[in-house]
Amino acid sequence: MGIPTREPREGERYSPQFRMYTSDAECGLLRIQYHCFEAGSALPELMRTVPHAAFKVSGSKARRCCSARTNRSTAFASRIQDGEAPVELIETTLTDEQIWRRAESGNQASMYRQE
Repeated sequence: MGIPTREPREGERYSPQFRMYTSDAECGLLRIQYHCFEAGSALPELMRTVPHAAFKVSGSKARRCCSARTNRSTAFASRIQDGEAPVELIETTLTDEQIWRRAESGNQASMYRQE
């Protein structure tokens, strides 16, 4: 689940590519990220303003609109709209644990690296 916010949060990672900050919620059962966007972010307004579900999929036929490479694994995220709700489909070879442990370990996806 991705939730747009305007409040800074501890442990945020910055993506210069998308002009957004991301932080992980401290939930045990749910995987929730908070996203705070700067003015001029190229992401669609719907993604910047409405909470969205995110699903890990394989063989996604949805249009791939962004990519990030980390640990020799590639992740493609497609953003689609279902009625009035935005949905994110993530195609990756990373396991769920690898995806969520990156924030804890500091091994960030390239979209968050300050180079």
